[in-house]
Amino acid sequence: MKFGYFDDAAREYVIQTPRTPLPWINYLGTRDFFGLISQTAGGYCFYKDARLRRILRYRYNNIPLDSNGRYFYIRDGEDFWAPSWQPVQAEPNGFECRHGLGYTRITGSRRGVKAELLFLVPSGVTAEVHQVTLTNTSSAEKQLSLFSFVEWCLWNAVDDSTNFQRNFSTGEVEIEGSALYHKTEYRERRNHYAFYAVNAALEGFETDRETFLGAYQGLQAPGVVREGKSRNSVASGWSPVASHHIRLTLAPGETRT
Repeated sequence: MKFGYFDDAAREYVIQTPRTPLPWINYLGTRDFFGLISQTAGGYCFYKDARLRRILRYRYNNIPLDSNGRYFYIRDGEDFWAPSWQPVQAEPNGFECRHGLGYTRITGSRRGVKAELLFLVPSGVTAEVHQVTLTNTSSAEKQLSLFSFVEWCLWNAVDDSTNFQRNFSTGEVEIEGSALYHKTEYRERRNHYAFYAVNAALEGFETDRETFLGAYQGLQAPGVVREGKSRNSVASGWSPVASHHIRLTLAPGETRT
């Protein structure tokens, strides 16, 4: 079975299906800020030290699920899906992942909506950029909800997966406009923080994982996405996350980034 090919002119490897034998990884970033991303947007990033400055949580023992990651959910009426296929696994009308030199571009389409996700770390910047471009390819107006989702690691990648009693009491967040701050203490010091921001007005947000997912639910069908309504949760301990909720209307043929 063929999973992809090299596009020599574009200097990219093109993956034509999300169902590769194992996660196929690309590397983002430079010396100070680094990330790994799979063809389904799984992976993590860190600042300078992969163990002690881990920013996004990744569950290694979840192989072959490839979880967690940088996820986007699109809610179109009662239907919802992810352009990266994971974690919803709703069948797309089209899928393509292009791993380039320091960037990854994932394109998915479903029910008259085309979504392009671009992930990169700009040179000289200690941040990861996620660019979402939506196009209405249908002949009817589309009223959509877009949800982002990342789960914060509690800085130390080893401590993050042990000593749960302590971990569940340390999570701390702050919300300022469209920026969701991860202010959880780092080795008893509070001079480290991370944030996830968007350049659009918010319909709502979530910073508490349990509130985002709902009881007995997982990333495949989070309660907030399924219901199309944010609860504006503010995490205090437990597992802090960052999720933006944006509503938008696209006319036929309209594209918005």
